[in-house]
Amino acid sequence: MISRRDFLQVSMAAASLTGASGFGSWARLAAQQRLTQDQLLEFETFGNVSLIHITDIHAQLKPILFREPSVNIGVGPNKGEVPHVTGADFRRLYGIEDGSPSHYALSSGDFSALAQTYGKVGGLDRVATVVKAIRAARPDALLLDGGDTWHGSYTCYQTQAQDMFNVMAALKPDAMTFHWEFTLGSDRVAELVEALPFAALGQNIFDAEWDEPAELFPPYKFFESGGVRIAVIGQAFPYMPIANPGWMFPEYSFGIRDQHMQEMVDEVREQGAELVVCLSHNGFDVDKKMASVVTGIDVILSGHTHDALPEPVLVGDTIIIASGSNGKFVSRIDLDVRDGQMMGFRHKLIPIFSDVIEPDAEMTALIDEERAPYKAELEEVIGTTDSLLYRRGNFNGSWDDLICDALLSERDAEIALSPGVRWGPSLTPGAEITREDIWNVTSMTYPEAYRTEMTGEFLKVVLEDVADNIFNPDPYYQQGGDMVRTGGLGYRIDISKPQGERISEMTLLKTGEKIDPARSYQVAGWASVNEGTEGPPIWDVVEAHIRKLGTVTTTTRETVDVVGL
Repeated sequence: MISRRDFLQVSMAAASLTGASGFGSWARLAAQQRLTQDQLLEFETFGNVSLIHITDIHAQLKPILFREPSVNIGVGPNKGEVPHVTGADFRRLYGIEDGSPSHYALSSGDFSALAQTYGKVGGLDRVATVVKAIRAARPDALLLDGGDTWHGSYTCYQTQAQDMFNVMAALKPDAMTFHWEFTLGSDRVAELVEALPFAALGQNIFDAEWDEPAELFPPYKFFESGGVRIAVIGQAFPYMPIANPGWMFPEYSFGIRDQHMQEMVDEVREQGAELVVCLSHNGFDVDKKMASVVTGIDVILSGHTHDALPEPVLVGDTIIIASGSNGKFVSRIDLDVRDGQMMGFRHKLIPIFSDVIEPDAEMTALIDEERAPYKAELEEVIGTTDSLLYRRGNFNGSWDDLICDALLSERDAEIALSPGVRWGPSLTPGAEITREDIWNVTSMTYPEAYRTEMTGEFLKVVLEDVADNIFNPDPYYQQGGDMVRTGGLGYRIDISKPQGERISEMTLLKTGEKIDPARSYQVAGWASVNEGTEGPPIWDVVEAHIRKLGTVTTTTRETVDVVGL
């Protein structure tokens, strides 16, 4: 008798042949060929259940440019596995033609040139058009938001996320989970969650004092769709108090809590769930491991690591979907659920090409209304760039180089440290840099740009700790974003080494001298998780630096020597 896993493997194989999974017909267009909205939305409705997944929007209401990473190193069991395949290797893996729309949407090569051809991506009014089209085809489709929604822009900061709350309420998700939202502080999070017109889920959000599930965040919710009883279980970012300031949300504890996840899966199955969906903000590698440990999850909708994959990844009997970030993609997953089992699926990663998809007029009006009080501040031009400014990459990005330069200059420091966050749109050469652009890569609720002394020994400890958060071979110990960015400091990293032995050859770039473990250095940074950090907000530091430069020019920097790949 054919097993359920065999059914799923056949489904994936058939999808590869027919285009029912992945890009659909838009991927087969030749370079420069004109796209249409019908091509992007083309989908043959399948089975009896539809899921719509968006995640990691980071408060990007309007169309943007967003370059995918050129470096994304996998370690341990994930070495060389997606999503740790980039650039030309990624295109070969998925059969993507150079210069095509899918090349531009999904990989980093020739980004500036292709951006001139294919334009901006995202915009929640375009996302609304796609969501409404899917709901027209399947009215009871579930829209699920993977979190990192109430964070990341000028207006989101100024309104304490009220702009995103209002826009997402109009989009009408069925459920969401959380990460950066908690950096609004416990009181504001509670105020927003209590007013939500949809479910706020997190099976791993616990009361810190009593070590029991937090009442404000139910672990799951049931839905009826296509005659199927569906349980959606929320999984918030597990490492909140490590990656972000725990003093902002002291009432809560997190963690992966895979044993509790198993209990929740068993509980919903006992209550008649025929389909179990995990709405996750774990990150892709953590989701893969969790899928291998917890049985009974049919679909994991993965968020946090901003990966955009045109095909699901199968772990045991669980399919894992990665839907990108910043409103750049929407995933549609149609499922055939029979006799309490998922027997097949169709999937499409839909790119939101802003010049192709017609904006939804109602959503456009709402977005413009939310932004109107801040229009002058958002549009003020601070400078221009002659270089591509982007963020993604394991060790650096040109936006981060610029931020580090600003810290060195404006804070009179020898060494700069900038967090390895993944969020933040891109700018192409010749673009104006507005205040909104600066806030898109710096906006957070703990923005103080500190200046302090650190010994060479302590600097090495900082680098070693962050490196282990990223390159520990066990995904459950990967607690960070990308590597902390450094200005004025070069080093070698051997990612194959164990914790405490990865960093060497630390060099003060200004003089070429080796870092002295006993000497104190003037260090500037931002986004400290320590309460009471003092300094000007990072966006003011970066704005002052860009105003002085007028035109920004960045060059490729080879300050980190990566070995042990």
